[in-house]
Amino acid sequence: MANHNLSRLTEDVKREISAALPAIKDKRVSGEIVSVSRVEITSDLSYCKVYVSVLGDEEKTDGAVQALEKSAGFIVRRINARIKMRKMPKLIFLPDNSQEYYEKITGIIDSLHIGEKGAEEAGANDDDNE
Repeated sequence: MANHNLSRLTEDVKREISAALPAIKDKRVSGEIVSVSRVEITSDLSYCKVYVSVLGDEEKTDGAVQALEKSAGFIVRRINARIKMRKMPKLIFLPDNSQEYYEKITGIIDSLHIGEKGAEEAGANDDDNE
């Protein structure tokens, strides 16, 4: 039963952090498209890892993470006002570069498929020559 409550709490915290993002006045957050991709809360409610992604490159994501670390007090107040918890976890903001990783892996797979097609065509040409 505790896991169900923790997962519900995790989703609530994610929703509240996402709702607080437009109110942050730092240009590294307000000037970019920032989203909370994932939230993980430890079972003892000590820590809350918040994975943040920004549309753009890793440099923008790192800047947004630094801005959110500075705004952690503001975000904690917003969460406390909306969600009643026995203990407020310490927020840890981390960059989520999974989109770049996905694009890199997709590029590798696509290049493998192109190599296979080239090999098949070369094999077909060899058959025609015989």
